[in-house]
Amino acid sequence: MKLAMFGAADPGPCVPDGRRGAVGLSVAADRVHPAGMSEILTGGCQCGRIRYRAEIASDEAYLCHCRMCQRATGGVSIAFVNLPKAALRWEGEPDWYASSPIARRPFCSACGTPLGFEYPDSDRCDLTVGSFDDPARFRPTSHFGAESLHESWIDTRALPRYRSDDHAALNDRWMNAVGKLPD
Repeated sequence: MKLAMFGAADPGPCVPDGRRGAVGLSVAADRVHPAGMSEILTGGCQCGRIRYRAEIASDEAYLCHCRMCQRATGGVSIAFVNLPKAALRWEGEPDWYASSPIARRPFCSACGTPLGFEYPDSDRCDLTVGSFDDPARFRPTSHFGAESLHESWIDTRALPRYRSDDHAALNDRWMNAVGKLPD
C-alpha cells in the first residue's frame, strides 16, 4: 500500500505558531531515510483494536514536555513522530479526545493507549513513538514544551537498570496468568 507524502510547511502539532526554527523542530522530510526512501511502518494500541499504517521518510522524533502532554499521558514527556496526515491510514478509526479548543488526540477507549496528537486545521499530525510496532527506528532530535521539562528525567544514564525478564516475581505472575511471558 503506497501512501501519498505531501511536503507540508505546517510545523509539528505541538508548535503553536509555525516558528519551526524558534523551537528546533524539523519537518519529517528534513532528514530522509536511506536513499530518499520512505517506509510503511505499522503500529497501534496495546489491545490491538486500533491499528495504523504510516509512510515514514525520517527517523526523527521529538519529546514534548508541555503540561497538556504530561496530563494526557500521565508521564513527564511523550515521544512523537511528526508526519503528514495524508501519510497515515487508520485501520479502524481511533477514538478522539478534544484535549483543548485547538487540538485533539487519538486514543483507544478499550485499553487507554494514547496514539497521537493533531490540530484539526493542520495537514500534519503526530503519532506516539511507543505505539509503533518497532519504535527502534526513531531517535529524538529535539525537545518541545521546555518550560515544563523535568530536567532530572532527561539524563538517567547513572541510574541502576533492571530487566523485567530477570524479575522472578513478575515472571511468575505472567506464567501463572497466561503460561508465557509477554512479547
